[in-house]
Amino acid sequence: MDGEEAGQPKRELYALLQVSPEATDEDIRKAYRHWAQVYHPDKYQDFHMQQIATENFQRICQAYEILSDEYKRQIYDIYGMEGINSGLELGPKLNKVEELKAELERLRKRKEEEKMLAHFRPSGTILSHLSLPQFLDGDGIMRGMAMSSEVQSQLSKRTAIAIGGNLEVNENSGGGAASTVLRHQLSPVSSIEFIASAGLRALIGVQTTRNLSLHSTATIAIAKSLRDGSINLSNTWTRQLSETANGNIQLLLGPESSIAVGWQKKHEKMSASGELKIGTSSFAVSAHYTHRFSSKSHGRIAGRFGSTNLEVEVGGGRKLSNFSTVRMLYTIGIQGIFWKFELHRGGQKLIIPMLLSRHLNPVFATGAFVIPTSLYFLLKKFVVKPYYLQREKQKTLENKERNSAQVQEARAAAVKAQQLLKIVANRKISRHLETNELVITKAVYGSSKALKKADESREVNQESASEVFDVTIPLNFLINDSGQLKLHEGVRKSGIMGFCDPCPGEPKLLHVEFTYGGKRFEVEVDDYAALLIPQESHRV
Repeated sequence: MDGEEAGQPKRELYALLQVSPEATDEDIRKAYRHWAQVYHPDKYQDFHMQQIATENFQRICQAYEILSDEYKRQIYDIYGMEGINSGLELGPKLNKVEELKAELERLRKRKEEEKMLAHFRPSGTILSHLSLPQFLDGDGIMRGMAMSSEVQSQLSKRTAIAIGGNLEVNENSGGGAASTVLRHQLSPVSSIEFIASAGLRALIGVQTTRNLSLHSTATIAIAKSLRDGSINLSNTWTRQLSETANGNIQLLLGPESSIAVGWQKKHEKMSASGELKIGTSSFAVSAHYTHRFSSKSHGRIAGRFGSTNLEVEVGGGRKLSNFSTVRMLYTIGIQGIFWKFELHRGGQKLIIPMLLSRHLNPVFATGAFVIPTSLYFLLKKFVVKPYYLQREKQKTLENKERNSAQVQEARAAAVKAQQLLKIVANRKISRHLETNELVITKAVYGSSKALKKADESREVNQESASEVFDVTIPLNFLINDSGQLKLHEGVRKSGIMGFCDPCPGEPKLLHVEFTYGGKRFEVEVDDYAALLIPQESHRV
């Protein structure tokens, strides 16, 4: 399946009959009768038009044959046409309803197992501490190194396990630890975790979480150290303050008791958090703010102040691909001046903090911030960005070449289908223009990028023309007797009669301009989104 449609069933047959995936048998029968009349070959005298009608009539019949059969429809809903064509249809091997049910159940279980395997998630971090002053003193640049790794696996629908370990070396000392966490969902509102760790932090513990209400969660945990026998008890209460913000209070009782109050806020353009922690022998305050300049880049500022720490951190990051993000941070505090590089790819992280100076020299601190930042922006502008733009362009060209024949064939079939819809569509347009009812004046379907560029320039340029397809005729044809156009949610629009997919594998939009009551309207929706027009909210 195309990357953009991962997890989304295509459901072209529902689009073909213009019914929703939840349609009843009667809805499907009515839709079939309607479209069968539209495309019945006997309606057309011209031989060429009869051929076009025959092709589309066969598609309508195939759709009805599958969707009107209870078990074939179940197979199609789960596996699409691949399931229908893989031997599951009624035949010599599966000639009884019971056999079909059994085979369907077997495939359902296999799909669940594949989904479970997808929940097998490894993650890891490599942390490398570097020191420029140490290197200049002739003692080598490496201060220390740490590695951690964890594997999470779903044992069943309600039970998961995480096994991890870490190793750390700092100058002439080092150590390691191994841990296991078993999590079980007791009910839809509560869960329990059993924790065990061996090594430097050997302990055993148990933690339980419960949703007290739609907006409140409570967690209680108890852990015993196997090294000194000490016991820690913690209680955490979390409350959703708004749609984008929540707060929490944590009480920790043990050798180092403390109370902490925190707040987090996150939405599309920014995220922020703050925490105040007061302990029996220490206190700390921390806060951070991240602003997203675009879907791929962000800036960050953070501060930490307390009895053992005082530092400010400034930096930013950029998303290199769907799996990779790079981040550069600059920290100045009582421990010195640091520069930190982070690379995140999937569940793996590479973090390299470098100590630049142990002394807080203002001139050095300014230079240490300005020079790497300038280098970063220069590399980004003249090396990284051009490289990824070129790579993205190359991928798009390769995808076009690979799907060229398929797209041309689909375009030709859609044009033929529109020829049959044109007479009725033009008749509706003429009648609705006279009565000031709904008329689709322009409708194009295709690449999101191409349509967004067209919105900015108010026209589709020649380069983008191959990535969109005009669907004005089929949408005018689909206007119902109530004078409305309705497209169902969850149904891929390229399956609608008279439509085609001009850019397989890319995100798509449907752009519609229409008139109603002598006024102009305009709307744009995603490939799987529902559409109901006219609506006053679409008015230009």
